[in-house]
Amino acid sequence: MFSSNPFAVISATVSPALLQGYIIVMVVLVVAGTLFDILHKGSAKYFFANWRKTQGKGGTQVDMASIAVQTAVVDVLASGEFCNTKRRIAHLLGMYGFVIYLIATVVMVFNASAGAIWAQLWWLGGLMVCVGGYWFWFFIRVDVSAEGQSPFRVMRADLFILSLLASTTLGLIWAASGGGLGVLFGLYILATTVLFGGVPWSKFAHMFFKPAAAFEKRVSKANGTNDNLPTLTRDDPAQRDRHSMELLKDAPMDMGLGIKREAPRHY
Repeated sequence: MFSSNPFAVISATVSPALLQGYIIVMVVLVVAGTLFDILHKGSAKYFFANWRKTQGKGGTQVDMASIAVQTAVVDVLASGEFCNTKRRIAHLLGMYGFVIYLIATVVMVFNASAGAIWAQLWWLGGLMVCVGGYWFWFFIRVDVSAEGQSPFRVMRADLFILSLLASTTLGLIWAASGGGLGVLFGLYILATTVLFGGVPWSKFAHMFFKPAAAFEKRVSKANGTNDNLPTLTRDDPAQRDRHSMELLKDAPMDMGLGIKREAPRHY
């Protein structure tokens, strides 16, 4: 089961060209949906406007190549934006699992005679997505772990994670049942279509422009033009006077970190 190509089985009933055409349509939907999302929300316009503003302030010269490498390694490959270890592990499982699962799917659809390693990678990637995704959904997300909300409470923002889990789970169940044309395959295709076709209404597009935002943030921090934000010191009177509360003007920088002593579960 773990070494057989499930798409080779379905190709006996459904034309391989039809499956390949479906993947091409999904790619087009992702590209079109991402462009629509960026234009509709104005994220690209904001990014370039902010980039021009920070560059126009001058600042010190920085090594762009070094910052690009740091962004790729820390922010993208290691998901450094997550401080919570469990959240980061769940995200990495889902991210790398999805990439492995997606690549293996494309290879097996376009090459029915692909080696057993691709089927094994397909299973591995799918299981990684399920472990990371269900772990996040039922135990880690803030409205469940911190606010005491039911894990079955669904919002529009959950479209991406739910469609991803539905597509992956149904795909694995379909393959485990022997593949072939049937209800499971239809549900698998439906969930996958929602996943890739619902980009404008989900968080799918974030994976494309968040690295650019992380890069711009690192550049503005390195050259000293990060929107004039206060640095981690109160030695400068000008920075100290920025606080509206008298209590905070002379307070130590680590004030308030006692909240990290326990998990926020006071519901």
